[in-house]
Parts: sequence; structure tokens; C-alpha cells
Amino acid sequence: MNSSIDAVGGRERSRWRNGLLATLMGTLLSGSLQAAHADEVVVGFATAQSGFMAGYDGDAANMAKLWIDDRNAAGGLLGQQIIVTSADTKSDRIEGARAGQTVVDAGADIVIVTCDYDFGAPAAGVAQRANKVSVFLCAEDPKAGVQGAGAFAFTSSTAAPVQGAGIAEWAAKKLGMKRPYILLDTASEYNKSLCSGFRWALSQLDGVEIVGEDTFVNDDASIQSQITRINGLAEQPDAIVLCSYIPGGASALRQIRAAGIATPILAGSSMDGTYWTDSVPGLSDLFLPVQASVRGDDPRPEVNTMIARYEEKYKAKPFTVYALPIYAFLDLWAKAVEKAGTTDAEAVVPILESYKDEPSFLGPRSFSSDLHIQQNADLLILRYIDRTPKVVDTYRLSQPVPVDVLFKKN
Repeated sequence: MNSSIDAVGGRERSRWRNGLLATLMGTLLSGSLQAAHADEVVVGFATAQSGFMAGYDGDAANMAKLWIDDRNAAGGLLGQQIIVTSADTKSDRIEGARAGQTVVDAGADIVIVTCDYDFGAPAAGVAQRANKVSVFLCAEDPKAGVQGAGAFAFTSSTAAPVQGAGIAEWAAKKLGMKRPYILLDTASEYNKSLCSGFRWALSQLDGVEIVGEDTFVNDDASIQSQITRINGLAEQPDAIVLCSYIPGGASALRQIRAAGIATPILAGSSMDGTYWTDSVPGLSDLFLPVQASVRGDDPRPEVNTMIARYEEKYKAKPFTVYALPIYAFLDLWAKAVEKAGTTDAEAVVPILESYKDEPSFLGPRSFSSDLHIQQNADLLILRYIDRTPKVVDTYRLSQPVPVDVLFKKN
């Protein structure tokens, strides 16, 4: 018995020593890596290089690296060159946390995390605990900031409710929409936020009434029952609001049009792009609010120049608008860093939070201690005609979306 006890105790002591050694080695390695980068500014990418989120992260990460090249060519930041460290989240939440820890241990001064709030939050949480600024590549759920990821977390993009509210106001004023029907894909927080903003905007308008609402889930093979209910209305809607994303959004669109419903469809920027439109033959009269157009028809020359420079570097245009916002954010972050004289989050974040309508190539940007996402923004309205999107208008909400609406999902 004593020998068994001694053997067990020996194994426990061995495990304890091994664990202590691993901890010490990790600490020493982290310290060595950070010391090695003492004369450089390190940008860490905890983003998806594989899996389904790579389709959203890839272009935006490339745009961030274009910003790094531009900044280094202009002398760097704080008189230092900017270098990159990266780790693949593999489009997985657990791997996202590991990726975040990897780049923090490598000395990242700012951690760039994956586009979606749900998949980017684990890495942003690691950055928060390490007292590092983090930024979501393009997340549009308002929780991608103070409320969901921490006081040092930001997102480069515009809140989904701003898109929903923007397309609602625009459609009421420009299309004469009076009887919209809402079709909500409940698979993500983004979708719920988009529809929430649409409902709020309609509550501010006279003479517009939602004639019906229904739900589906992104991976549903069929929405025939929902289409049947639309066709069964005594008076048909004059617009269908589709709060969804690819691939489920494309499937819903195909089925709606195949059923002979030609009503204009209003959606969010998650439907931007043409990589999916072959699945909806003859698609027309889909309207989207986006921050910019990546197809060369943006009314702002500086945006078209940015797209051309991206294409020159990567030999292809970005697929969607999600490539662009990170460049604008990094410009603002660098400006705050230069003013603070350091990359330390405690000094940089208050400066970022002081920005009110700060200029960027995508339009004015504002942050506050409560909101690290855009509460209003300049929007372009895209219209799809025979599967091809074209800019048909520009729009800005008559008032910012209230904070309580930003975090309301119903």
C-alpha cells in the first residue's frame, strides 16, 4: 500500500514539476518574444485563414496588411516599423481564443480579430485580459465593443441596426414603401440586429405598417411555408425585408423569386457581392445599404483608388465591402497612438473615444466610452439588376440609432 501511495505521489509531484516548468518556459518565451520586438510595433492577426470565416476575413486581413505596408513606407509608427504576427482561428471559437493568446504572447500591440462578433469575441477577450486594444475586422453586432468584448475592444464597421434603419428610411422615401414584410433568419445576432434597426426606423415614420413577419434558419433547405404565408396575405407587401446572410440568404432569395414574387427585397451588407448570384438566375431589385462599393462605381474617388491599389497588390478585387473598414480604423488608431506617444491601451483608448465625426476615407467616424461601433454612417444604396449591383443612391440616417435600440434584438 505504501509503495502504491508513494508511486501516486511521485506521479503527482512529477506532473506538478512539469506544469511549473511549462509555465516558466511560457513566461520566458513570451518575455523573449516581446523583448525581441521592443523596437517594433507588432500587429497581431487572430483571424480565420481556414474554414468558412476565411471568406469574410481574407479580404479584410489583406487590406490591413496593405495599410501596414503604406504606414511602413511613410516611416512606420512612433518612428518604428510595423511587423505582423498571426495565428489561424480555423473558424472556431476555441481556436480563436488560442489564436488570440498566440499573438498576445508574440508581443502584439493591437490584436485584429475575426469579422463576426461570435467568432471574434474569444480572441478579443484574450486581448482585453492582456490590456491590449483589439479590433474586429468588420463585425456589425453592437456587442463587438465595450458591452460584449471589453473596454479595449472596437470594431471597424457600422452597427447592423444602422443598416436596417437606413434601408427602411430610404425605401419609405425613395421607393414609396408602405407595407413591408419581414423575413428574419434567426441564425445570428447580426440578422436580429438588422431587423431591429428596420423596425425602429419604421416606428419613426408615418403611414408605414409591417404587414407580416416570419422566421427561418440559415441552413433551412426550404422556406416554402413562409412563401405560402406571404402569398396568402389579403394584400401583398410592397417590400420584403430579408435579414440574413450567405448561403441561407441566397437560398431564400432564389425560392422567393422562383415562386413568382417580384417584390423589391431589402437586405443588409452581409449580402454584398456577386460570388453567390449565379444561384439566383436573373436576380433583380435587391437593395442593400453598404459603406462603400468595391466595383469601381463608388462616388468617392479615394475609395475607388483604394480598390485599385488592393487589386494591384493582390491581383484581384475584394469580394465585398467588408474589406474596407479596417483600413479606416487603423488610420484612426495610428493617429491616437501618435498623440499618446505609446501603443498602451490605457492611453490610446480615451483618445479614440474622444473622436467625434473624425474624418476617414469612408466618411466621419465617432466613438465614445459607451460605443466602440458606428451609430450612424454614410451609406450607399446598391441595386441588383440581372445579378449585377450598382450604386443608385447615397443616404445617411436623419438621426443616429439610439443606444437602447442598438442592443434590442426584437
